[in-house]
Amino acid sequence: MRQKVFFKTFGCRTNLFDTQVMRENLKNFDYAQNEESADIVVINSCTVTNGADSGVRSYANRLRTIGKKVYFTGCGVKTQGKNLFQKDIVFGVFGHAQKEKIDYFLTQNEKFFYDDDLNAMHLDETIVSEFVGKSRAFIKIQEGCDFACSYCIIPSVRGKARSMNEAKILEQVRVLRDTGVSEIVLTGTNVGSYGTDRGSNIVALIKAIARIDGIKRIRIGSLEPSQIGEDFLELLDSDFLEKHLHIALQYTEDSMLEKMNRHNRFEKDCKLLERIAQKGFALGTDFILGHPGEDEEVWQRAFENAKTLPLTHLHPFIYSIRSNTPSALMKPVVNHNVAKERLHLLNAWVKSKNLDFRRNLKEQDKPLRILVESGENGVYSGLDEYFNKIRIRARVPLASKWLETKDYQVLDEVNSVEI
Repeated sequence: MRQKVFFKTFGCRTNLFDTQVMRENLKNFDYAQNEESADIVVINSCTVTNGADSGVRSYANRLRTIGKKVYFTGCGVKTQGKNLFQKDIVFGVFGHAQKEKIDYFLTQNEKFFYDDDLNAMHLDETIVSEFVGKSRAFIKIQEGCDFACSYCIIPSVRGKARSMNEAKILEQVRVLRDTGVSEIVLTGTNVGSYGTDRGSNIVALIKAIARIDGIKRIRIGSLEPSQIGEDFLELLDSDFLEKHLHIALQYTEDSMLEKMNRHNRFEKDCKLLERIAQKGFALGTDFILGHPGEDEEVWQRAFENAKTLPLTHLHPFIYSIRSNTPSALMKPVVNHNVAKERLHLLNAWVKSKNLDFRRNLKEQDKPLRILVESGENGVYSGLDEYFNKIRIRARVPLASKWLETKDYQVLDEVNSVEI
């Protein structure tokens, strides 16, 4: 009887795609839907903070106590892979560059540890054949990052920025299109750097993807403000591009941005976001609260600055220390409860801005173009082009994955449609 393998994925969309790459290369094993039914568990780890390491470690320890055979990969290989291996918590460890060899690794009778050689600049060759049950799919277009943000360890575990071959990406899009995927989400460690090592850029790639029949919408995972130029801004009038951009500001006050070793500065960020918002776009950002040095004066300036921005979505974080980064040595440390209160204030403000944005669309009588993603028993959910959630109640099964309507209700948390 063939053994069953369960993949436990921690962290970001890039890790989710990496797990799909491993699943695609699983030839002599069956896939398990959960850890209980699995003989083997492969942990695809995240190491973005010390807390992420701790969560992965706890999960691996629990699996060992219930008798599962555990393998370890992902970003945590360089930060805690050897320790887990030496303590016999995991049977095998392999880095990002080896994940396409997973079928071979799982047949080995001897314990093994294979670290990543980041200088090798590895890029996967695997074409993922399906995202089961999905109408939209993540596609990794690049790997690594050349930035050196003070709080971030990811360049140390993913390596320098390098781009997938455009022809390979387009082949991947066509394969998924043929399985019913009609929305593509471009992802990677630093998506906006795509093409800089190949004499190209993300704009050329997006235009090439848009020419593929059957792809109705293209989303971009996250962009750095310093990577958005005039050529990208010219794309904003295109029908195929989402009407939502996630632009990773991280903070809105220059002295803190300098401490973080960020490339962006507030005044320029503000002008950029205003220009994009004038095109009718919803705008989201990452925001780190409680980074060392965020005293009350810095926070008040940052909050007042943030309130001038046309933001509609927010992905906020309370700073969590990551060993072996410059920020880990910075002082003074911000009290967690203080940072939490600041996060709540920022969240509440952006939530109100999102509600205003959705009400304004309704007042303008603009139709929403919705990709229906899941549902049963007459209740469905999806996302519109502005990355807002839609709740759909239908008396009959929906005949299409796409729905366009002006007849919807704006609620506090979501928009609601009845069919």
